[in-house]
Amino acid sequence: MFQHQVRNDKVKLIRENPCNPWLNIVMRIDVLTLFPEMFESPLGHSIIKRACEAGIVNIALTNIRDFAKGPHFKVDDKPYGGGPGMIMAPPPVFECYEHVCSLSPKKPKTIILTPQGSPFDHRKATELAAEDRLLFIAGRYEGFDERIRIGLDAEQISVGDYVLSGGELAAMVIIDAVIRLLPGALGDEDSAKDDSFSDSLLEYPQYTRPEDFRGMKVPDVLLSGNHAEIAKWRKEQAVERTKKQRPDLLD
Repeated sequence: MFQHQVRNDKVKLIRENPCNPWLNIVMRIDVLTLFPEMFESPLGHSIIKRACEAGIVNIALTNIRDFAKGPHFKVDDKPYGGGPGMIMAPPPVFECYEHVCSLSPKKPKTIILTPQGSPFDHRKATELAAEDRLLFIAGRYEGFDERIRIGLDAEQISVGDYVLSGGELAAMVIIDAVIRLLPGALGDEDSAKDDSFSDSLLEYPQYTRPEDFRGMKVPDVLLSGNHAEIAKWRKEQAVERTKKQRPDLLD
């Protein structure tokens, strides 16, 4: 079920589908954001959509601004000590977090998306996929008041050495990477096992029909039917590709 939570405790259902009674694997993912509408399309298609429909994962979006005070519902303020931009203030974030935590008995693994965080990779995706509940806080402006990270005991994660306009896109990337690792999310359970980074190697080259396209031919070994030779070739290709593209992974 894909939900948009609002402060008055009513739930606007963006998508509601009956859970598959044969699947008791359910992860709850909460996202605290100023722009919940950004998530509706990216999280409403393909693998994530099917995982929601199957009851493998429930995703709920909550607008931090619903918990702001005053006539203008401000969620930010000027930084102490001076400097450019505005900083997200603790009160609305804490109130939003506490409200969302009360909606489920499962304590969430809390994550703040920030360039200062630890780099996100396949190992971290696998680690997060083992959690029962994840809660992402997507910031805007010049970042968070440090007391948000400290007070909520949140882990900081970065999706790369660059700066985005906000944490929403980073949250989408991590959610997608995590959900596809959940049992039942992919049509073929072996699909994730062969992905790049699953064994510290990039994925081997893949081919499909036609056998000859504009003079570029499918390697003979893949047409041989010899599964042992195919497995050996794929391993060699994965190693060679990793050496060329990402030698740091071999270290």
